[in-house]
Amino acid sequence: MADLPVELPIESQPVNSTRLRRFLVLAAIKLLKRIVPSHGALIFLPNNLCIKYGPLRNLSEASAMRFIAQHTSIPVPKVHCAFTRKGCTYIVTEKIKGEMLGIGWVKRSDDSKAKILQQLKGMVDEMRNIPPPRQGQRQGVCNVDGGSVWDSRLAGTSMYHGPFESVHDFHRYLRGGLDADPNHYSDVSELIALQDRAWPPPVFTHGDLSSLNILVRGDVIVGIIDWETAGWYPSYWEYTSASQVSPMNYFWREEIDKFLEPMPEALEMEKIRQKYFGDV
Repeated sequence: MADLPVELPIESQPVNSTRLRRFLVLAAIKLLKRIVPSHGALIFLPNNLCIKYGPLRNLSEASAMRFIAQHTSIPVPKVHCAFTRKGCTYIVTEKIKGEMLGIGWVKRSDDSKAKILQQLKGMVDEMRNIPPPRQGQRQGVCNVDGGSVWDSRLAGTSMYHGPFESVHDFHRYLRGGLDADPNHYSDVSELIALQDRAWPPPVFTHGDLSSLNILVRGDVIVGIIDWETAGWYPSYWEYTSASQVSPMNYFWREEIDKFLEPMPEALEMEKIRQKYFGDV
């Protein structure tokens, strides 16, 4: 485990991107995508490998998994290869044997749920305790490599946002650059006042801790997947993003306060932001 801040590059880098590996990955997709199990742009291979690919993938996801594996004990897929070609990103990882936590969650005993949520709480604590990288004099909001964060739920012309030199800059971006003004609606003024107050430094955040992204075997968490939104965010971001549950994951809202510190004021702040400044 690392206990010192580290310098990080801005651009996420390929992983094991040799000419042979790239050829094999592209050939596998072309030959197998019609005959092996696939889910969207995700192909599962027989030898415990899977390939995620497409224009909406990003190399920072591979960087995040490698970073978490290095700095924590959180189980994440091992990255074998990652590269970008013609606007598409390809990430080859191990396939973790487990099922999504959301499957059968409502049928689990209270004891089983408590065991899993306690493990998840410990993993979140590990992430939040990773020392932040040195990004000049201030710690900003960025992906694991210091570049743009990726989030399809944020309003904008692109799914890439930032990077931002500070939490304040991030907040100002989220509200479209709007500054305080006595003519604003009262809740918009409340939002700006909350966002502009002093905030602690960003913490490392998964950004999508849905029950669909947690893999289990029995009562043991064996994998956390889908790290494309991961990075350094305001301390409340894990909580508010987890609270944006999908219809398939609605029951999960009742469990969030059991593994994340409840932040009702931040949740209300985010509701105001989404009301006036976009988001899904």
